[in-house]
Amino acid sequence: MPRLLDVSNDVRAEIGDEEADRLMAGDNAPGSYDCTSCRTPGDSQQQPTSTVLFVGDETAVLAFAHASCLPSQVVQVAEDQLQGAVQSIGGGQDPAAAQPDGTPAPPSQAVLGVTSGLVLIGDTTHPALVVEPTGPIARPGTTTDGDDFLPLLIEQGFMPATTLDAVPSVLGGWSVLLAMGQLHAILQPGTGGSPAQVAWWQAHQPLLVTEGWRTAANKTQTVLVFAASHGSIGHQPREDLLRQALDKAAASGRLVAAAMPLAGT
Repeated sequence: MPRLLDVSNDVRAEIGDEEADRLMAGDNAPGSYDCTSCRTPGDSQQQPTSTVLFVGDETAVLAFAHASCLPSQVVQVAEDQLQGAVQSIGGGQDPAAAQPDGTPAPPSQAVLGVTSGLVLIGDTTHPALVVEPTGPIARPGTTTDGDDFLPLLIEQGFMPATTLDAVPSVLGGWSVLLAMGQLHAILQPGTGGSPAQVAWWQAHQPLLVTEGWRTAANKTQTVLVFAASHGSIGHQPREDLLRQALDKAAASGRLVAAAMPLAGT
């Protein structure tokens, strides 16, 4: 049965016209899959689906993503990282979400969870997003089990936050995309000098934010983005508990922060 697959010209050039045509005809494409961006199930017979080709020095892995999460593309990764992805696929593990540099990740990477909330700094209430991965994130190309999430973000311009007493500085080229009152993505500068921004994190489905959060964001036109290492924040049902978790993470050196302009309304 034909699939609702998008095979980009770059992917087609890598796998060849014959293989691309077989995929679109349904010969070699799975009906159901786990999205390589958001890790939730997809169905290429029912949903528009993108083909994502991870290419290493000697190995290539074809993965699938909801078209609403990622466009069809070729992603260059280190060979040892790709070998780990192949092993994960063979072991039946789920594909993963975006890496800290914004590219889709092979299956061994963790998912970035995003929570919205209001944070009081001084006398002003600021709209904030808290980003925490579901597991340790290793530096691309390494085989260690360490967590490099915060060092990677510091290299991108985030600043360590030891307290929440001051508003973090604005991170140039980054922004938070809000459309129709819902959170869609955190955008970062494009690669190779491209003026176009790309999604560092993108919601599988637009996330609802409270009216108070939206009002504050529209007033300040700036969103504070806090990122914490795995296990630092957890799911907090109330904003006062979220603030306590942020303060604790900051005091223990497990929090970085940046302010980003609001894109959209």
